[in-house]
Amino acid sequence: MEAVDSLPLTLRVEGRRVLVVGGGHVATRRVLSLLAAGARLTVVSPAVTATLAELAADGAIDWRQRRYERDDLDGAWLVQTATDDRRVDDRVAADAEAACTWCLKGGDPGGATAWMPAVARVDDVAVAVSGGGDAGRASRLRDAVASALQSGELPLRHRTHHPGGSVALVGGGPGGPDLLTSRGRRLLAEADVVVVDRLAPLAVLDELSPDVEVVDVGKLPEHHPTPQDRINEILLEQARAGRRVVRLKGGDPYVLGRGGEERLACEAAGIPVEVVPGVTSAIAVPAAAGIPVTHRGVAAGFSVVTGHEELRELPARGDHTLVLLMGVKRLATTVAELVAAGHDPERPAAVVERGFRPDQRVTVATLATIAERAGAVGASSPAVTVIGDVVRLAPAWTER
Repeated sequence: MEAVDSLPLTLRVEGRRVLVVGGGHVATRRVLSLLAAGARLTVVSPAVTATLAELAADGAIDWRQRRYERDDLDGAWLVQTATDDRRVDDRVAADAEAACTWCLKGGDPGGATAWMPAVARVDDVAVAVSGGGDAGRASRLRDAVASALQSGELPLRHRTHHPGGSVALVGGGPGGPDLLTSRGRRLLAEADVVVVDRLAPLAVLDELSPDVEVVDVGKLPEHHPTPQDRINEILLEQARAGRRVVRLKGGDPYVLGRGGEERLACEAAGIPVEVVPGVTSAIAVPAAAGIPVTHRGVAAGFSVVTGHEELRELPARGDHTLVLLMGVKRLATTVAELVAAGHDPERPAAVVERGFRPDQRVTVATLATIAERAGAVGASSPAVTVIGDVVRLAPAWTER
């Protein structure tokens, strides 16, 4: 067993000679790990795996095709025993002790002077876990910690600013914090600054460290207190100060979210920028109401519209779903324009308010009557309007 008073260390083996005695699968795994760390590998074994033989043929390792000899330890900073012969491993360990060389002893952690932990790397963070001599236990713990880092459950955030800041355009999905991608959560856990929209999953802000700066640039219908040009400037200013910036947006950054403009502004300024997709409300909010935007035998396509100038060009068929993201205040005008453009007044329609939230509400009617029905119940933003035969698939339609 590993000694309880052992001292955890991280070794820099790059360019240094490491000896591996043995040529089986355990030796192969260790050689690959050590090569990845830049070590100069000498392998001593009468026979080796095909992988090690190939590495030797390519000159990546020095393979001495024979049994171990005491002189093989000369100049080695570290030795790994990995044979099937306990007597050979004991001899190597004893020679290493005499030579003041650290020894990793395969299958016998109690007889070793060094132990290889289970290692995972997440960005520039190395996670090393020792399982008290139980390799399986160490691997399971390592995987759990690495998963928590990758998902953002554990912080990866740098505590100091660096000359090279960055911007991540993160799609927050349709509103529920549990619908944010794991990549998005991880970037939030690393962020120094979060620039947030009104429709982003605001509940995730409660998970941020108290010293993370939150900049609210939320826009209301027909009221944009922070112009897009100023938002772009905020992203650049914060990144130039060496901060990791997350631009947290509702839905998907590239679906009517001006993410393209923000990316181009960052690229023009030489700021590293990453785009993390999110589930767009144009698809997700109807789905939350039981309305698929496409359905075999009902609808084979859909259009997403946010402005009135496109209405006359939309397909006027029940098998082509229309998703309107322009709010409900102008719904009566929108309906009149659609009917004037040839859309059937009896076509099913639905208004879905506050999708995925506890107070989600679905109002269904025909195209001709949906504005009146929505007004009668006091429908308000955020809301998505769906028009097409797929609305008949919603539970609210059959229950009306």
